[in-house]
Amino acid sequence: MKIFRLLTPLLLTIVAVFCFAPAAWAFCGFYVAKADTKLYNKASQVVIARNGDRTVLTMANDYQGEVKDFAIVVPVPTVLQKDQVRVALPNIIERLDAFSAPRLVEYFDPDPCAPLLRFPTAITQTALQNFSAAEVQRSDRSLGVTVEARFNVGEYDIVILSAKESGGLETWLTQNGYKIPQGAKQLLQPYIRSSMKFFVAKVNLDKFEESGYQFLRPLQISYQSPKFMLPIRLGMINATTEQDLIVYILSPQGEAQITNYRTVKIPSNVNIPVFIKDEFGEFYKSLFQTAYTKEGKRVGFLEYAWDMGSCDPCSADPLTQEELKEAGVFWLDDNSLTKQTKVTPILKFPRPVFNSNVFISRLHVRYTRDTFPEDLMFLSTANRELFQGRYVLQYPFEGELKCEAGKKYKQSLPKRFEEEAQTLARLTNGNIQDIRKKMKLSVGNFTSSLWETFLYNIGLD
Repeated sequence: MKIFRLLTPLLLTIVAVFCFAPAAWAFCGFYVAKADTKLYNKASQVVIARNGDRTVLTMANDYQGEVKDFAIVVPVPTVLQKDQVRVALPNIIERLDAFSAPRLVEYFDPDPCAPLLRFPTAITQTALQNFSAAEVQRSDRSLGVTVEARFNVGEYDIVILSAKESGGLETWLTQNGYKIPQGAKQLLQPYIRSSMKFFVAKVNLDKFEESGYQFLRPLQISYQSPKFMLPIRLGMINATTEQDLIVYILSPQGEAQITNYRTVKIPSNVNIPVFIKDEFGEFYKSLFQTAYTKEGKRVGFLEYAWDMGSCDPCSADPLTQEELKEAGVFWLDDNSLTKQTKVTPILKFPRPVFNSNVFISRLHVRYTRDTFPEDLMFLSTANRELFQGRYVLQYPFEGELKCEAGKKYKQSLPKRFEEEAQTLARLTNGNIQDIRKKMKLSVGNFTSSLWETFLYNIGLD
């Protein structure tokens, strides 16, 4: 992680003093790993920047296959013009993913026999805060389809359509060379009844070759509408398995929630066995599947809610002003810099100061046609409470313990290990005996023998 490579030894010492105990601080700790979208075989990603009735929607293209066969149909509330559509940089969604992904952190127990260093509260808080044109319109009356606009953006040919009936729209798309899945008629009908328009894109092969890009870049559209929603039903036409969708919502207000389905927080802020460090990805996939099943499969999970002005611990640096604008944030002005550099005399290195006028919510939805029959409807709230999917490894102190406090600390470890094992089993629906066996191999001879004795005494071994 970039920021840790910049830290001086002095600062590392300060962090170690301030942040050694998970019970003392809600966050902090040393970032170890993250559970980003690379964990999932098919994870669609969408960025929504919204303020008032204006929305900027960025869609990642994870299309696999011949680019000549690519086609995308997105219902939109209004007719879009060329200046409302652009091609975004591919890495902007990767940056949001890295910044907001569930994370693993580690703590190391201090020597319980060593004297504690105490600092005034004001110093402690300060240290934490520091890290803290449409073309000519035409109509095909026989099909009931009207081309409202037609233009080219980057490597994409775009048309905006309106339609009177879904069968005609499906036929028009097929006749005009758009390779759409069979069965689209049924899913198009509700949008037509709602008088929505259709943003349709396919790849201009000549321009794609000229661009030099190997992959299709994200498409970004902006529009005014009181509807704060994301159409997902068209993405289910050919889906034979569950689909993962990650939605990054950027707002000047606070946390975003799904209003027509329940929004719940992913299980978080728990201590888990230290062997998970080598298998965090599999752990998080199991945790998510377990929570998804427990909640009845009709729920959206909040994985991250944070002011973009900070991160703790940082799995990636907060986005700069330029990156936020690339992600669609349109309410930043020249006098509200997202990032600037100040020099702190004591620490002797540049300290980034970030603007806090952007709040990010990361929502993770796993869906099928049966579990999510409706498009997602959202609401931006005034809640700016910080939340993250965060999982803690706490390493025991294994030095010599001769003081009374050390003896009590040593006696407390077996119960802590068993609680970690039980927590892991509960979160992942794992086998408790298998977990205990793995833990014995990872905690060391000194602590393993203590734990075996504890299990024997309570009748679990």
